[in-house]
Amino acid sequence: MIDLYTFRTPNGRKASIALEELGLPYTVKVVDLTRGEQLKPEFLAINPNNKIPAIVDHEGPGGRPLTLFESGAILLYLAEKAGALLPTDARGKAEVTQWLMFQMGGVGPMLGQLNFFGHFSAQKDAFAIERFQTEARRLLGVLDRHLASRDYLAGAYSIADIATYPALVTARGFFPELFQTLGHVPQWMHRVGSRPAVQRGMTIP
Repeated sequence: MIDLYTFRTPNGRKASIALEELGLPYTVKVVDLTRGEQLKPEFLAINPNNKIPAIVDHEGPGGRPLTLFESGAILLYLAEKAGALLPTDARGKAEVTQWLMFQMGGVGPMLGQLNFFGHFSAQKDAFAIERFQTEARRLLGVLDRHLASRDYLAGAYSIADIATYPALVTARGFFPELFQTLGHVPQWMHRVGSRPAVQRGMTIP
């Protein structure tokens, strides 16, 4: 059994979607970020970086429990554990990992900052909003051009798509204008979002 420590954020939904897609048994442990529960000692013992998601796999490698944080690391671990959503050949695995890192290092942080400064922050910093909107448009453009010739980010549907989808859903809800000129990203979002496991994962917790 896997314990999933999560909350209703794009990063949290990556893990729940992956668990739903892979069919791995898990229990949801809600970490309410609005109440500062991520700062409690019992959660810091699981993730010293006080972020969600985190997992505890009670049947980890060698039959011993494994605690893991960072959403990208969790996706890689779950895919390898289940033997799905990640190619086993070196070339295919490298391509999936490439687009997973693109999300982890670019799409996720940049759209997250845009969401904060443009939506959640009480003080609207025009310079910060413009900075992150410009970068968001650039990153979305990269995705749109890439998806012009393929259905998914790295060949078959994979953890790269799972990682990217929740961040784009949230950003489109706050800044729909960023998506109006895109042709292929919205089609990809519909394709991914139509999957039953994705729909279930997006509602957790």
